[in-house]
Amino acid sequence: MDANRTLAQIREEGRTVLTEIESKELIAEAGLPVVATMPAATKEEAVRLSGAIGFPVVMKILSPDIVHKSDSGGVRLNLENSGKVEEAFDEIMGNLRRHHPDARIHGVSVQKMALPGQEVIIGMSKDLQFGPLFMFGLGGVMVELFKDVSFRIAPVSPRDAREMVREIRAFPLLTGFRGAPGVDIPFLEGLLVQVSNLVESNPQIKELDLNPVMAYKDSALIVDARVILEGCS
Repeated sequence: MDANRTLAQIREEGRTVLTEIESKELIAEAGLPVVATMPAATKEEAVRLSGAIGFPVVMKILSPDIVHKSDSGGVRLNLENSGKVEEAFDEIMGNLRRHHPDARIHGVSVQKMALPGQEVIIGMSKDLQFGPLFMFGLGGVMVELFKDVSFRIAPVSPRDAREMVREIRAFPLLTGFRGAPGVDIPFLEGLLVQVSNLVESNPQIKELDLNPVMAYKDSALIVDARVILEGCS
């Protein structure tokens, strides 16, 4: 994938919100570890892809008009067989017809269910005065519940990344708390620097949200991604 060409095409379509597939392709092109995700336009295609990827899988609505997929009933986790995939597809489409009848629906995305890990978030939003502002913290619903995050202005250096990871109150969870396994902290620090480099190379990115990132003892994997571009001038 050519990132610049893809972003230019999205601009030509008059869009600023990338789909999940487009967001993941963009960050994969930058060398970041992201779970492979495939689009399925129909229920039959979703079943076929699920079998090829291997159960259990995750299914999510694929639409340029819907940012918060979970809030709209557009996400189903841990689908263990073809029957569950069929049921989930019908449920997701039914939810979207009720909540977003005018949304453009491209189908669903299908991805392998990631192994359990420590969920963290890496995000970026542009401040009018300071420019790109990067965030790190616990991921999933924890970021909304505890708001335990740290911030740095771009560019994020290796020293910045090291400090960001250690500044959150929940840092002991990353090192291994009460016998729980720790995660690869240098790997997370490297991800922060890579994300900063991605934004620096693509200044048209206005917001970026990698949540959750599953952190493991020897790696990390980006499970979901959202990218928003600057508005067209």
